[in-house]
Amino acid sequence: MTEKSEHFHGSDLEKIEEIYHIPKDEITSFAANVNPIGISPKLRATLAEHIDDITGYPEREYTSLRKCIGSYVNADFKNIIVGNGSTELISLFIKILNPQKALILGPSYSEYEREVTLTGGTSRYYRLDESNGFSVHVDLMTEQLKQNIDLLIMCNPNNPTSTAISLADMRRILDICKEYGIYVLVDETYVEFADKIQDVTAIPLAQYYNNIIILRGISKFFAAPGLRLGYAICGNRDLVKNVVSRQDPWTINTLAAIAGEIMFTDTDYIAQTRELISSERERICRELDTFSGLTYYKPQANFILLKILKDDVTAKNVFESAIQKKLMIRDCSDFPFLNNKYFRFCIMMPEKNNELIEVIRELLG
Repeated sequence: MTEKSEHFHGSDLEKIEEIYHIPKDEITSFAANVNPIGISPKLRATLAEHIDDITGYPEREYTSLRKCIGSYVNADFKNIIVGNGSTELISLFIKILNPQKALILGPSYSEYEREVTLTGGTSRYYRLDESNGFSVHVDLMTEQLKQNIDLLIMCNPNNPTSTAISLADMRRILDICKEYGIYVLVDETYVEFADKIQDVTAIPLAQYYNNIIILRGISKFFAAPGLRLGYAICGNRDLVKNVVSRQDPWTINTLAAIAGEIMFTDTDYIAQTRELISSERERICRELDTFSGLTYYKPQANFILLKILKDDVTAKNVFESAIQKKLMIRDCSDFPFLNNKYFRFCIMMPEKNNELIEVIRELLG
């Protein structure tokens, strides 16, 4: 086996190619969490028709795109901000809110802590309860929120645990945060993969609470990370105005803006994606239930976090075995609170899922 201590992310296919001498185009990435269907067929068929539009500037306020997003998520377009990927919006909101102390639900995406640090703030983590499936205990979290926290950050469904906070619990959290003057940043990158989106998404709450910002993008569900299109929903119009005033003009290129409008209206593609992920998620979990060498946590997103129970197997072993078959999983030992017994993989097309399951079966079945 190759002796490497690096942790490869879903976008690290070039590094994999260099180290393992496997052409990146031959690798199936179970680490990137991207829709396995690929881009919207409607987008593929029609985007080229708009190529001449790049001879002009994009619409400065992106009103048409924002109205399309508003229709897609059932929100007032005036509460919607668009940006160059959700990463830009995370950075902008954190810079403007300028938190001195942020509380992050973890384990989670490292970019949140990085952005808080760049603004001069500090972060601490609320540790999700593994013994209860990485769930949130609102009462326990409340005790931490009382400790001079001014920003709460959560990914919902969470990466890498694939667990979700219910809409009812989110309302409780917002009430508590409102009492203590705390803003809440909710990253909903994976919410469209959930079986019952309406029970998870916080977007309906944005019209009642002025302390919540919900972020989404097109990288995962719409399989278009290269377009760099993200959006935020926030009912606090003063905050929205402040964010927009800090953005560079024309932050989204013309084709990305057009592509967004096309994707959000491809209802067949959206339904097909949800059906595929839901059915494969259920089938894969039934398979995993028969394995004695691992456990997993009930997934809400399009990926599954697993814990190895065998003493002589680590996530690195699983990674090495999988990559030899040109399958790339995510070793999660670099996430806060996780160690070398945890790995994650996303749901791909059925035949590729079967290939990965067989690799895991050989080690942990």
